[in-house]
Amino acid sequence: MKEINEIRDDEIRVIGEEKPPKPQGWKWLLLLLAGIIVGIIIWQMWPSELTSPVENPEQGVFEPSNEVVETTTVKMPLAKAEETGQGFVEIADTTINDIPMRLYIPHSVSMSLYVGNIDRNDQSIIFAAQAADIRADNGGIVGAFVLEGEPKAWGLSKKGYCAIINDTVTVGVADNSPLFEEATEKGGYFFRQFPLVDKGQLVENELKGKAVRRALCDRSGEIFTVETLSIESFHDFAQALVDLGVDNAIYLVGANAYGWATNVDGQRHEFGDPNTKTSKKWRNINYLVMRGKP
Repeated sequence: MKEINEIRDDEIRVIGEEKPPKPQGWKWLLLLLAGIIVGIIIWQMWPSELTSPVENPEQGVFEPSNEVVETTTVKMPLAKAEETGQGFVEIADTTINDIPMRLYIPHSVSMSLYVGNIDRNDQSIIFAAQAADIRADNGGIVGAFVLEGEPKAWGLSKKGYCAIINDTVTVGVADNSPLFEEATEKGGYFFRQFPLVDKGQLVENELKGKAVRRALCDRSGEIFTVETLSIESFHDFAQALVDLGVDNAIYLVGANAYGWATNVDGQRHEFGDPNTKTSKKWRNINYLVMRGKP
């Protein structure tokens, strides 16, 4: 009988552990592709609420772009500062950090928001400037917005805010503000915009490019608006507001956005272009409006 361990002269036996066969290369490739696909699916399903709205804001129609917008500077005389018993806007020019700026300082006015194409013939309006931006995707208002106690939009894509409640105007910067709910409860107004100055400190924004800039400011309780008379970056504009002594400031729609101010002599000064992006299709175009108090 032949023993198991016997080896014939024409046989070769390999001594050692038997090694498993190597996996084929295409199998590794399939595993890698499967891992990538699973990763993409998980990323797409990740809750959007965990993504900062500031990092991914809604794109607005009137938001500043990288395009450089030219402007023409017109020197305006200073308005008379004395009270006349009727509402007016004091128009004052100044220069901060080599940036020429125009201040619109209201006297004896009430402030509110208005939605829709504004009546340019309304003589009761002594100041008007576009407030919140319009969403490019659906024509809605960017950020939270309250009109006479009725919420028109929700969202925290911009941290700057203005609340108008019982003739009290508050300009500030916050992720969440109880003034939104208070404006809703008390028939007030509320809107959001890019923050520029927070408690005397410059707020950086990622937006690039230069254009005419406008802002709503609070300086020691005095509410006024500022417009640059030259094209400026967000950073330089915000720094100029800080050096002007502003405590809090938020952006107003700049570039060629249309508006006006009426001085103490009843003369109306218009700024921007009345025909730029203000067609009737923008049903949610909105304005910060000031009227003389009765």
